[in-house]
Amino acid sequence: MLKDKDNFQPYWFAQAMGVEVSAQPNVLQNDIQTDVCIVGGGYTGLWTAINLKLQQPDLDVVVIDKGLCGSGASGRNGGCMLTWSTKYLSMRKLYGEEKAAKLVAASEQAIYEIEAFCKEHNIDAQLRRHGTLYTATNSAQEGSMEGVLQALNQQDINSWQVWEKDKVQLDAGSCVHSEGYYSPAAASVQPAMLARGLKRVAERLGVKIFENTPMEDINTEIPITITTPQADIFAKKVVLALNAWMVEQFPEFKRSVVLVSSDMAITKPVPEKLEAMGLKDGKTVVDSRTFVHYYRSTPDGRLMLGKGGNHFSFANRISKVFDQPSRYQPLLRRAFDRFFPSLSGQSFAATWTGASDRSVTGMPFFGHLKKNKDIVYGLGYSGNGVAQTWIGGKILSSMVLEQQNEWTECGLVSGPKGYFPPEPIRWTGAMMVRNAIRRKEAAEDAGLKPTWLDKQLSKFADAAGKADKG
Repeated sequence: MLKDKDNFQPYWFAQAMGVEVSAQPNVLQNDIQTDVCIVGGGYTGLWTAINLKLQQPDLDVVVIDKGLCGSGASGRNGGCMLTWSTKYLSMRKLYGEEKAAKLVAASEQAIYEIEAFCKEHNIDAQLRRHGTLYTATNSAQEGSMEGVLQALNQQDINSWQVWEKDKVQLDAGSCVHSEGYYSPAAASVQPAMLARGLKRVAERLGVKIFENTPMEDINTEIPITITTPQADIFAKKVVLALNAWMVEQFPEFKRSVVLVSSDMAITKPVPEKLEAMGLKDGKTVVDSRTFVHYYRSTPDGRLMLGKGGNHFSFANRISKVFDQPSRYQPLLRRAFDRFFPSLSGQSFAATWTGASDRSVTGMPFFGHLKKNKDIVYGLGYSGNGVAQTWIGGKILSSMVLEQQNEWTECGLVSGPKGYFPPEPIRWTGAMMVRNAIRRKEAAEDAGLKPTWLDKQLSKFADAAGKADKG
């Protein structure tokens, strides 16, 4: 793992590049014309490119990325492939019962489709479809899943099953868990290896990919022109797949999302210890906090733990915080030692930070930039994007091809559904809510009653949770 902050690469991405055959990135140096230019070489952009070429092989598709494909959020998340099933109640309010149920089903289908895609195209992404455990780690969290599971049962789309406490603790490798639900529709994956694998497949399909080629400007009038440092791209259609980096180029989205960090740590290989703890497969474990803890093992016997909701970026600026070891290592250490006392003192091999673009609703949104049918965008995955970007690729490719189908009519093609307050109100409010959540959850961990004010402030962040409150 590189230690020099100027050359910092998050753990997964450094590992992925370390096993990749060395080759110079293809940088755009001459003006080109194309049918479709996709800006952003992460999951969303690559799935969109692949979908376009699979449907219309003769379509000329170009992808540009300001760095290397997968070096953004796609290569630095926790690698937990989860679904939208626990967000069903919120989705039902936003999109209606029928569309919400279809989105839950699509998010579960994505897990199996991505697994099948990796097998078909020989992508070694260390994908292990061993399900997920959604747990309570204090008495205040217990029962929080009951409402959403009841609603899922009514639609006959419930993949969750209640596990006995002893089985939860055994499979999760921690006695902290007091309650748990298991779903087989989940997986863990080496996220950067998945992104780099998608890049290779896209190129084999004929997609032209230019890395280290940032978009400096875009002229949205005909002909649509994207300016890069050395050349211009003249495109009939454009896909903006920048996610958290969208706000750098397009200030109209500054109040549509809030950029917040998820911070992660990973150990050196300790396979014997993990085996003794019961962590024997690729199952992901997520607790019931608003800003969750999540963890899982790796095939080489490491243990990765992450914690969401830490650094809130003022004015949604992508700062150096996102390109250096996590500044929240003490917080990660406390959580790690609480979950795994038998590993107390186990050093971290690396820590890193990822930028999550959280929307007001906790769901992504798609649309046409400035109502231009030839420029489409999608962002706001809110920390649930590893599998959901598969859906994003279906939506955006359908929008590019101007299709009326299940994807363009799924409810997510709506533009932003709500806005955050302007600065400095947004950041100040975010800090107040974040700190209230920390105090509330610390009190609950200690078996104490949180203050009324902290409970009320915490409710403002309900959409940020992995699951709806039952």
